Amino acid sequence: MPRYADPGAVQWVESGGGPLIAIPETVLPFWAGADGDDMSCDYDRACDVEGFIGLLPVGDTRALVLGDEPASTTYLPEHGTFVRWRAARSEDELLAAVPTALERAEWDPEEEAEWTVPGPVVLFEAVWSGTSSESRDRLRVVLEPGRYGVRAAFVEPRPGTRVGLVQLRRLTP
Repeated sequence: MPRYADPGAVQWVESGGGPLIAIPETVLPFWAGADGDDMSCDYDRACDVEGFIGLLPVGDTRALVLGDEPASTTYLPEHGTFVRWRAARSEDELLAAVPTALERAEWDPEEEAEWTVPGPVVLFEAVWSGTSSESRDRLRVVLEPGRYGVRAAFVEPRPGTRVGLVQLRRLTP
């Protein structure tokens, strides 16, 4: 599979066609991906998420599903945002457009979710199990334990540059 930004300024997680998922490290062993005995495996649950984001129970917490269409994704801690590469001529062009995209984003308050995390999360393709994801394309995202508001938007900050944004905003305890 071609990588958009290899090597680049940031690490991108790729998808072979399914959704990406951010799972707290503490519950990685509980995510079975496409493996499982049930009629509906974890991967199927992730694929059933409609829209840009969704939360699924995993162990004693929840995982964040980045739905809609597959897109190379990274996390920019300075913006508290997962950035999903939809269209851009280069990684530099896309990353330079993020501040403008965040300013122009039309966040739908009805679509905002509340996500409580116990600490760092791992972003990877939902088809893989949490334990096998260690040897695959993945990104560790350091988050402080606590509650976050999660919101998503799709933005075209300039002609030819399109980006999906999934922003995490720390909520007061």
